[in-house]
Amino acid sequence: MKLSIPRRSLRLAAMALALPLFAGCGDDTEDPDPTPEDKPLYALTTQVGLSTDTPQSYLVVMDSVDQPQQLSLANAIELPGRALGVGVPKSGAIYVAGSESPTVTRYTLNSAGQLEKGSTVSFEGKGVASIGEYQGQFQFISETKAYYFDTRTAQLIIWNPKDMTVTGSTSMSDLVIQGAGLSFSGMPIRQDNLLIMPAGWRPPPPTVGITKVAGVVVINTTNDSATVVKDERCGYVRDGVAGPDGMIYLATEAYGAAVRRVKGNDSPEPCLLRFNPKTLTYDQTFYKALSSFANGGTVGSIVAGPSGTAYVRVYDESKFTITADTHPRTVASAPAWKWSQLNLSTFAATPVDTLPASTGSTFLFQADDRTLFTDFASDSSSANLRELTDKSGKVTASTQGLTFSFLQLR
Repeated sequence: MKLSIPRRSLRLAAMALALPLFAGCGDDTEDPDPTPEDKPLYALTTQVGLSTDTPQSYLVVMDSVDQPQQLSLANAIELPGRALGVGVPKSGAIYVAGSESPTVTRYTLNSAGQLEKGSTVSFEGKGVASIGEYQGQFQFISETKAYYFDTRTAQLIIWNPKDMTVTGSTSMSDLVIQGAGLSFSGMPIRQDNLLIMPAGWRPPPPTVGITKVAGVVVINTTNDSATVVKDERCGYVRDGVAGPDGMIYLATEAYGAAVRRVKGNDSPEPCLLRFNPKTLTYDQTFYKALSSFANGGTVGSIVAGPSGTAYVRVYDESKFTITADTHPRTVASAPAWKWSQLNLSTFAATPVDTLPASTGSTFLFQADDRTLFTDFASDSSSANLRELTDKSGKVTASTQGLTFSFLQLR
């Protein structure tokens, strides 16, 4: 996922964080061999024991995304609960938050390429009890402004990642639906000064289902205002991509499609909607059933693809058998979702046979000019990062647990 922050701000932030790394190194401009500080470094967080009462996360630093062996957690930073590592790519810093507290802690790289713990900021004063879900709920706007989208309080928390202070908040109370839990997208969309965050709703457990409402909250990053726009034609429309026409295409996420597959017509039909970011309105003339992209099959989720295209996920019935008592979460997590490339001008979907079937809920991570996608084991015991750029799906790295966040540190 690329963050659209002004290049000048990114350069200033990266320079400020890099100065301690290069102090005393002298002038290396004539040395053809790169110094260790010039080499890329990446950080990922992985959560082990997801289904236990005491899950544990690990923050791992690696010098390449191509790892022949499963990543060792022996020297990782241990973190309680579900942790996320977020920040500005290549800035030399990562901000760590998690489910055990409402705090964010900054870690910076030292000259040895190791992360050192720094300042902490707390969101408790804004009513936030813990931080969880997805990396995309943190968005970095500039060197001195970042956002956190909190589902439990329906607030946009505004904070300063340089000074590590909370600077304000914006209510998103129009997102609250009685009797339904709010969930934000893992991959919001940036267009100019707008930040577009898709949202989905579903009833709290043990009820199985989704709420027939689609929604987006649009943040104007110049004044931090929030506009909530809803549509009631389908539900759990929690994924979105920008089209070549400037429109935002929003689709029911894999879990919503799995609910439809298990419960049939008792659940809303998974769909693709079109949203105009200039008028802040849904196009009422545009509606496509996701099943139309797979001859009536089960389709859910949409992620960005190259050159005016996107990828949708198509469930392969032959890879995982669904019975009457199968839970939709099990279906969404099964390694049975194939890839189809969707042309966002013609809306023709073409299966990509070189990409292996994997779990339906997918996160994209950026490593220089490469895009990686997550592939979780069905029992949540391990995760692979796979290559999406060349459509090979080859495993680049694997780790214990589930990887919910990734950041290129330099």
